[in-house]
Amino acid sequence: MIMEKRENVSCYSYRMRDPTIARFRLLGFLPLIFFLAQVAHYGRFGGLGNLAWMCNIGNLLLAIGLFLNHKELIRATAIWTIPGLGIWFWFVWLDGSTSLSSTLAHVGGIIVGMIVLRRVRMDHIAWLYAFVWYLFMQLVSRRVTSPDLNVNVAHHVQTGWENTFSSFWKFWLVMTVLVAVALWAIGLVLSWIWPAASIKVEVEEPA
Repeated sequence: MIMEKRENVSCYSYRMRDPTIARFRLLGFLPLIFFLAQVAHYGRFGGLGNLAWMCNIGNLLLAIGLFLNHKELIRATAIWTIPGLGIWFWFVWLDGSTSLSSTLAHVGGIIVGMIVLRRVRMDHIAWLYAFVWYLFMQLVSRRVTSPDLNVNVAHHVQTGWENTFSSFWKFWLVMTVLVAVALWAIGLVLSWIWPAASIKVEVEEPA
């Protein structure tokens, strides 16, 4: 028991002195800047409710995860940068209605996310955290954002799908299932690329 405690203290002291950890946490300022740029943009042009989109709030949570070295939070937000970039590219970039802050939030967000994943790696349950976060943001979006913005598609059927779904809740159910499957698939692929290694420390007992 004494040997285990000494080893834990030694490992903790090493982590505190390791300069690479400090530099790693400093990366958190990048997604924080991306988020604040979006705050400034929507504060100037209106539509602050858009900050609740998964991509925008994801940059804030990624920054917090990096500052706190919280692996689960980092992994969950990093997973969301992938579908977030695809959705943004299809509905915003191709429409020509993007801004510099929006480009930074999505392109910059996924770059930082993939860089930090090389360090924290990806486990097999991170997608579940990402999915729970999505469900939570669905509730938040319905309660605090304007229906006109349809943030996170939490208020009404996405434009163009009205003839396919007779009610919003049918649309929401199908979308939720697809989101769960997509997050699971993304998490699986990322866990193949950067698998989370299980580190076991063995302490030999004195004879």
